[in-house]
Amino acid sequence: MPLKRINSAAAIAVLAAALATPSLAAEPAGAPVADFTLANGLELVVIPDHRAPVVTHMIWYKVGAADETAGKSGLAHFLEHLMFKGTAKNPTGHFSQVVASVGGQENAFTTNDYTAFYQRVPSEKLKTAMEFEADRMTGLQLTDQVVLPERDVILEEQNQRVANNPRARLGEQIDAALFLNHPYGKPVIGWRHEMEQLSRDDAIGFYRRFYAPNDAVVVIAGDVEPETARKLAEETYGKVARHNNILPRQRPQEPPPVAVRSLTLADPRVEQPVMQRAYLVPSFHTAKPGQSEAIEVLAHILGSGSNSRLYRALVVDKPVAVMAGASYDSFAFDMSKFGVFGVPHPGVSLPQLETETDTVIANVIAHGVSAEELERAKFRMIADAVYAQDNQVSMARWYGSAIMTGATVNDVRHWPDRIREVTVEQVQDAARQWLDKQRSVTGYLIKDVSPQAEKKS
Repeated sequence: MPLKRINSAAAIAVLAAALATPSLAAEPAGAPVADFTLANGLELVVIPDHRAPVVTHMIWYKVGAADETAGKSGLAHFLEHLMFKGTAKNPTGHFSQVVASVGGQENAFTTNDYTAFYQRVPSEKLKTAMEFEADRMTGLQLTDQVVLPERDVILEEQNQRVANNPRARLGEQIDAALFLNHPYGKPVIGWRHEMEQLSRDDAIGFYRRFYAPNDAVVVIAGDVEPETARKLAEETYGKVARHNNILPRQRPQEPPPVAVRSLTLADPRVEQPVMQRAYLVPSFHTAKPGQSEAIEVLAHILGSGSNSRLYRALVVDKPVAVMAGASYDSFAFDMSKFGVFGVPHPGVSLPQLETETDTVIANVIAHGVSAEELERAKFRMIADAVYAQDNQVSMARWYGSAIMTGATVNDVRHWPDRIREVTVEQVQDAARQWLDKQRSVTGYLIKDVSPQAEKKS
């Protein structure tokens, strides 16, 4: 989760004592996070924060790109766009106009595992936002007159974000090679040739299949009491009938990886070559107890910031890179990815950079990490979580994305406690078990200087 970094010694000193308190970082100051389930199956999570008279209201649906019918990639994201097209009660644009008229903000996003919509509005307008979302949960009206132009919009979005972005194209190719059988191998925005065929019937069928109160979670962060939020939810969402045909998520799973994979993407628009690698690793939902937390700490030590192993070895000590890092996202319903990357120093080849990266990883596997590195990483991670409490949207997204990918409110609340328990041995075991090149795909992004490329550009 993206969190603020600590820069001042004074801030670190203030936090040192506070972080010793179990669970402090997972829960904002004030009333504890509340979790309710309505009679129709909708889950409501309330994160009280009374520092400003505003609320962030988010509704999360347990459906994303990985739940699409084969051959219909991009459908979940397409429906996200179409959800703004109006209902009989609230025609196209009315919802957005009301939010804007009170100085509010709204947006939506789609991932492999969920689709979410949110508004940030004055506290007294919370019921209005809930009424609108409850209305479009089942009342969406679509015609070809609104569907077909919006299809052109998502095609242009794909053109801007992926087709004209070499790094994004590389990421797509790595995912497609990493996930041999699981639908995480296709892009969330979709493959363009399939996006071009998406229709009104596709959208309506998908909408009726997945959009229901018992397939949704509402997260509210801000200036509202839990019981008040619950009452408002009963008056709005509580009136929507449950969908009795919602089935548990069951997706094709990955076979054991047996081959080291690599690929090269050449593009005339590349300004800096890149080496990027993804390992297939467990998420919090698929991991055994303690595994995911150890992988999180490993990612931090290996590649988070200027004190990380990769940065110091490849950028400072050698130097063979101008940038280097690692990442891991525990929020996936099925298996997840551990990534490493590097941008080579001028005159350094990508194979040379890859070799040096492998040396750093091999050192961690063979010798582990120091107790000092471990404590520094855990301190930083928990402190970042403390600072995340300053942002309502960050808190709502943290809880929402965790719940959407198989975690619970209690899991989020006790995340700092589990990070504190990670040991040096667990971090080394995580590196040894999961950073095996046989579990990975390595991608090179290079500049295409062929005559054919020059003609195309």
